Amino acid sequence: MLNFVEVTDYREFLKNYYEQRKKQMPLYSYRMMGSKLGLDASYLYRVIQKKQHLPSHCIPALKEMLGLTGRAAEYFDILVATSRTKNADKKTELVEKALALRDVERRKIGDSELRFLSQWWIPAVRAFLDVSEGKVNTRQIAESIKPPITEAQVEEAIELLKELGLVKRLSSGRLKLTDSHLTVSGPEKAKAVRAFQKQALQLASDALETFPVDQRDISTLTVAVDSNCYEDLREMLQEFRRLVQKRVEESSSPDRVMQMSLAFYPVAPAKGKEK
Repeated sequence: MLNFVEVTDYREFLKNYYEQRKKQMPLYSYRMMGSKLGLDASYLYRVIQKKQHLPSHCIPALKEMLGLTGRAAEYFDILVATSRTKNADKKTELVEKALALRDVERRKIGDSELRFLSQWWIPAVRAFLDVSEGKVNTRQIAESIKPPITEAQVEEAIELLKELGLVKRLSSGRLKLTDSHLTVSGPEKAKAVRAFQKQALQLASDALETFPVDQRDISTLTVAVDSNCYEDLREMLQEFRRLVQKRVEESSSPDRVMQMSLAFYPVAPAKGKEK
């Protein structure tokens, strides 16, 4: 499956789609694909070979055929516009917009690394190392994290982070994060994430009492939605998380560690789906 953010020429979408369909159905042809786009086979072939550009009237049908929606569709439109403009400044502007739509780089956590999610304070210690510019002062870290943890827990977290390769020691003796963002997948990993999320949500609840309003932002909203609205809101939340991660990458001198917990769940399940 083609990852849309890996594409720099919109015609790669067409080529990938054609090759995938050809594998699934050996008799699939340029003529069959072109008929859906309103193009003859020879012209479509030249487009896929990057010798021609796709006519504007074909763009909506192509995006529908490729199943491009949301951020992927927006990225596609920008690539099309970039390929057609001759203005260098405009092209640079469009490229910047396209880059802004890309996901942040994430490291996938392996089975042996799930210990990283076993306690909420382990990721907190890792993030604090960014605040302290890699300086390791176990007492300072222990006292800075809220609720407070012990120096022994700080040491345990740092040793685990080094063991898992999630931080590395520089020649100066300071520690540096090896990856800014992490992700997990698979049943066991999902189970570990759920356990971590329970701890994080409890911390969010405690923060209502332990931090003044100007140091936190916690709000709730109860709404009635249909299935289409529900899917749209889920997509909006995913996009918001991506934008948060992009903004965090631009934070050059972090001075605090924040935990964000987004929860969107039913209080009255959809009809026919009660358990």
